[in-house]
Amino acid sequence: QVHLVESGGGLVQAGGSLRLSCAASGSIYSINVMGWYRQAPGKTREFVAHMVSDSSTKYADSVKGRFTVSRDNAKNTVYLQMNSLEPEDTAVYYCNVLGVVTNNHLYEYELWGQGTQVTVSS
Repeated sequence: QVHLVESGGGLVQAGGSLRLSCAASGSIYSINVMGWYRQAPGKTREFVAHMVSDSSTKYADSVKGRFTVSRDNAKNTVYLQMNSLEPEDTAVYYCNVLGVVTNNHLYEYELWGQGTQVTVSS
């Protein structure tokens, strides 16, 4: 069984930086897409960024130029480097992966992490 464990959230002042990590554990052969969503209080969950296995990336317009997504396939880990943080970035950030193939040939379409809180003070 595959699990996602996130780390790196916290409290930061506006203009500061944080780096989130999400490690997928289990007997994993490959993961197609690894990325991040976020949910602010009273709002629906929204897409932030992802990286596909071919290293192509996609970002929400609100974070382009400030956030960078990367992954280490050997560690089955995805990162989100967040710079120039704004109070509007305050949210619970969720790791999301698509297309997980395990070493015993099982397939998981989509998995979510438990979420990590990011709070940006003004």
